[in-house]
Amino acid sequence: MFVAQELRKRNIVEYLLYMWQVEDIIRAYSCVLTKLKSEYLSRFDVDEEQREELIDWYANLITMMNQEGKRDEGHLQINAIVLQQLEELHQELLKSTKFPFYTAAYYKTLPFIVELRHKGGAEGSEIETCMNALYGVMLLRLQQKPISEETQKAVVQITQLMGLLSDYYQKDKQGELEL
Repeated sequence: MFVAQELRKRNIVEYLLYMWQVEDIIRAYSCVLTKLKSEYLSRFDVDEEQREELIDWYANLITMMNQEGKRDEGHLQINAIVLQQLEELHQELLKSTKFPFYTAAYYKTLPFIVELRHKGGAEGSEIETCMNALYGVMLLRLQQKPISEETQKAVVQITQLMGLLSDYYQKDKQGELEL
């Protein structure tokens, strides 16, 4: 929760990746709060007040996952909305002539997006494809599994594009972005 709050302010892409990981952690504990508390949350070095906040936050996420039918797969509506906002901003940036650097980064990334969509049969947006690629590589790294050189090149380019998008998202939220 505390990490999520900080990431949301600082980098929306990292925030979304973190939230997807939290969803998977909750699923790993079968969406059972008592199990999550005793086996996972108990390891956090926080004071009692923070522990209660953390437990409440996870409890609320579990409730949402149950209500939204996301116990086994998919993303919470709160995360889907953030993804949609990123997609909408992405489209606006591409339409505008004020962001040639972003447009250039997009076209440099586009072949990787097309290839990933072709390989994975992805039906979501381009931004969702990028997020799925970043999340997939993050999971591979956590599992200490090898990542092909081709995938590493794609991830470098996708990371650059998503970093720019995240920066523009923050500027837009602060009212500093003129599309």
